Amino acid sequence: MRSLVVIPTYNEKENIARLIKVVLLSHADIEMLIVDDNSPDGTALVVSDMAKSDPRIHLLVRPSKLGLGSAYIAGFRYALEQDYGLIFEMDADFSHDPAAIPELIAAAKEYDLVIGSRYKNGISVVNWPLRRLILSLLASLYVRIILGLSVHDCTSGFKCFNRRVLESIDLSKVKSDGYSFQIEMNFRAQREGLKIGEVPIIFNDRRAGHSKMNSKIVYEALLLVWKLRFEFLFKNRKVSA
Repeated sequence: MRSLVVIPTYNEKENIARLIKVVLLSHADIEMLIVDDNSPDGTALVVSDMAKSDPRIHLLVRPSKLGLGSAYIAGFRYALEQDYGLIFEMDADFSHDPAAIPELIAAAKEYDLVIGSRYKNGISVVNWPLRRLILSLLASLYVRIILGLSVHDCTSGFKCFNRRVLESIDLSKVKSDGYSFQIEMNFRAQREGLKIGEVPIIFNDRRAGHSKMNSKIVYEALLLVWKLRFEFLFKNRKVSA
């Protein structure tokens, strides 16, 4: 089945060439779409040069830094238009090991959405400060309790979607970013009755470049949980009225 790995980038020149090579070696049916937000470090130029010699590499350049969530939505729309069967999302910094891609593909035979999980079998995180690990664990617990998600790692950005997931979700309604985007996509998939599975992965902190994590992303995620809960609560009341 044709598969597309969607990777949003902003100033990932240090990582992107090596990552593209490793991802393409991970599985015979894999192609890649880099969604670059006009990185000033020349990330898009690196990808463009590689794409000239390899038709499996695709590039979408946006005019400015528009956010992670909208970058994934743009990539998902491209994947649906081009008729890919499986659509991945993953980070550009090697925190998600491309060697796990075949495991996610195998699990996608059973599940509609497969999540590369840091917390499925204990804790599988390398080189994270304790404060960030605790924050991530508490965030997942918080989301599971408030939204009733049956997922151990609610904020993981390493996923494999069967195209029917993206066809079932109204992508025009997904406006969140960062951790919030991961939470919202999981929640909307579960609300659609789609089958979600988790594959344990080893998560490594980025090898090069700088983290995009900030307090605004955390606060957005905390607020989104309640927004989603009330949105679907009122929706259900209207249906039953």
